[in-house]
Amino acid sequence: MDSINNELRKIPAIDKLTNHKKLQSLISEFNSNIVTYYAKQIIDNERIDILNGKLCNSEEYIINKIVKIVNKNASKSLKKVINATGIVIHTNLGRAPYSQNLINEFSKTLNGYSNLEFNLEKGQRGQRNDHATELLKYLTGTEDVVIVNNNAAAVMLILRTFARKHEVIVSRGELIEIGGAFRIPDIMAASDCKMIEVGTTNKTKAQDYKDAITNKTKLLLKTHKSNYVIKGFTKEVSLTELVKIGKENNIPVVFDIGSGLLRKVDNKALKNEPDVKEALASGIDIICFSGDKLLGGPQAGIIAGKKQFIAKLKKEPMMRALRPGKETISLLETACTYYLNDEDLFTKNQLFKTLNQTETDIKETATKLHNELTTKNIQSEIVKSKGQYGGGTLPEYEINSYSVKIICTGTNKKRSTFAEKLYQELLNNPLPILSVLKQGNIYFDALTLIDEDISKIAEIISTSTTQVRQLNN
Repeated sequence: MDSINNELRKIPAIDKLTNHKKLQSLISEFNSNIVTYYAKQIIDNERIDILNGKLCNSEEYIINKIVKIVNKNASKSLKKVINATGIVIHTNLGRAPYSQNLINEFSKTLNGYSNLEFNLEKGQRGQRNDHATELLKYLTGTEDVVIVNNNAAAVMLILRTFARKHEVIVSRGELIEIGGAFRIPDIMAASDCKMIEVGTTNKTKAQDYKDAITNKTKLLLKTHKSNYVIKGFTKEVSLTELVKIGKENNIPVVFDIGSGLLRKVDNKALKNEPDVKEALASGIDIICFSGDKLLGGPQAGIIAGKKQFIAKLKKEPMMRALRPGKETISLLETACTYYLNDEDLFTKNQLFKTLNQTETDIKETATKLHNELTTKNIQSEIVKSKGQYGGGTLPEYEINSYSVKIICTGTNKKRSTFAEKLYQELLNNPLPILSVLKQGNIYFDALTLIDEDISKIAEIISTSTTQVRQLNN
């Protein structure tokens, strides 16, 4: 009991802690109440640990812990993250990255007021859906467009509008699930539709659709298998075939293309990726896709197609709940302008700028980081790696890349422990870095790094490495 009391007496007083220069700096940035609040939490936890048999941590350790928790909880929780994973469209990191060009244009438009719902030509109230519509019509060759807040909402709106209480036919091989457990069967149910599955997982034929059509059938739905591949003994019905069946039976054909490549671009990996313009040329009635995948813009669901169908969607009461905000519209419209020519697309759209890098470009970025780390006495080496498109697109395609691997010394267990702690320390930095932790080593894939951030990244790695080593000692 005496040893426990001795440890309890070592706990520093709150007043002493809050007078420390590190916490005084926090008080200046935030306020004394919130710093004191979290200081008390840390002290209470320290007391519980001691009563459970642990030794009291040093005052410096306690102060650093308070600094971390205040910075974490009092600062904005949504923050910039350095993506060092080599996954270009990273679902957990906001999917398509924004370029500085896009941010600058966005800032100009939304600094103050905007003509979101005001027609400047007529001097009267306008429609928010008018923005970006003409650009999308031109780029895709569609008759009309309506924009909602994401592609899941787009699918649901289409199903409820045209097939509520009725049947929708879909191939078993296209019952997709994307991130966050978004499943076609669940969306069908939520949209109050009856899903009619045809064919098998690996083979669906035109006759399967024809045989399933009844007087209750209101839509033929095709979905793009963007995040998985079925190989071998397979068959699927093409858009052209499906359109023919739809016309013969006077049933609209809907294509959920998902990933949102607006048109063919000069990128070998995207050569066989279905694009919106080509899909619409097949004669389908409605297509829907995301704004934040291969389009390279903000989260949005874009529905394009024949005027008669889009007009009905625009009148749906549900549109009020699903409509996008001015931020989404501004970002989307700007992203679409970059599609007007390939030069802008590959220099101003951060997604395509990243994808357009050569192996030499990526290696140069890796070399810069390696050299910066060397000047800070951090041992590292450049190794070959494989990047990915991510975001549920091109699941089979890998991008040749280079990573910077931190060299750790000691036993395998010691190296692995160090890498794990460094990985976590980097995530807890005010500017977090998401790296790759693999087989007891830590890597920074240069594919998704931006040149302007390299010095900053090296500094963060150096500081974090020092902190982990101090804790280990």
